[in-house]
Amino acid sequence: MDLAPEELQFLSISDILRESISIPRRSLKTFSLVTVALIFPLSFAILAHSLFTHPILAKLDSPYDDPSQTSHEWTLLLIYQFCYLIFLFAFSLLSTAAVVFTVASLYTSKPVSFSSTISAIPKVLKRLFITFLWVSLLMFLYNFILVVSLVLMIIAIDTQNSFLLFCALIVILLLFMVAHVYITALWHLASVVSVLEPLYGLAAMKKSYELLKGRTKYGAILVFVYLICCGVIGSFFTSIVVHGGDDYSVFSRIVAGGFLVGLLVIVNLVGLLVQSVFYYVCKSYHHQGIDKIALHDHLGGYLGEYVPLKSSIQMEDLAV
Repeated sequence: MDLAPEELQFLSISDILRESISIPRRSLKTFSLVTVALIFPLSFAILAHSLFTHPILAKLDSPYDDPSQTSHEWTLLLIYQFCYLIFLFAFSLLSTAAVVFTVASLYTSKPVSFSSTISAIPKVLKRLFITFLWVSLLMFLYNFILVVSLVLMIIAIDTQNSFLLFCALIVILLLFMVAHVYITALWHLASVVSVLEPLYGLAAMKKSYELLKGRTKYGAILVFVYLICCGVIGSFFTSIVVHGGDDYSVFSRIVAGGFLVGLLVIVNLVGLLVQSVFYYVCKSYHHQGIDKIALHDHLGGYLGEYVPLKSSIQMEDLAV
């Protein structure tokens, strides 16, 4: 980001995307290694998940399946789901930590390398994990309200209560269209805060909430576009690779699968870059400058470098 900090607040959504896409060119080797080592396994797991679960689910749906075999299939499915969630959770945090740290290092003109990024991840990961736990609690409350709304909708349909059905549909629509997108934006921004500021957990979420004020629309649009891209890629993968055995040859499915995985890798990389740039945009919008020297020292602390006592690692709110 070559723009002055005070100019970042004026970036439009297209400008944010343009700035994000241009960042990897500043350290192509580092971002290439991060992409191959972390983002590719994450993207592959997201798409390949349905490829591996589909045969198991097909057997469970079979009315001729032996009861003992069904028990085995359920056990296999639960084990696979558990391993998948652990893998997804781990590589999601690893990818976030690596990209945010690398972008911040470039922002402060700190030497960047794949080895330094990997060395910083263990300390960054702990902070991201605590923040993720608080976000998970928020998501639990969100899902609880969603389930209650679905139950009310079923009751309304059974009792033919049009008013109750209307209220349930409105709540569900708001949860999907507004709450889910907002919570996702809050989570992404809180993840960046957890890496770049001496805040994590609930404090990072509060800071993220404050930063989103005035830029909530931008954050919602960016998250919505990201989710739509992932959804479209996932739909094509499911229809062509997973369920396309009768319509496509094995070679066609392999080529399509490889292309879609590569496309998702690009989407995930750009998404992580966007959330990093969006953090600086929000800081600039609220006239909160970032002391690059303090940030430089803060990042160095993850690598075990000496942090001068006279230099606070906290980023104060400065009038631009």
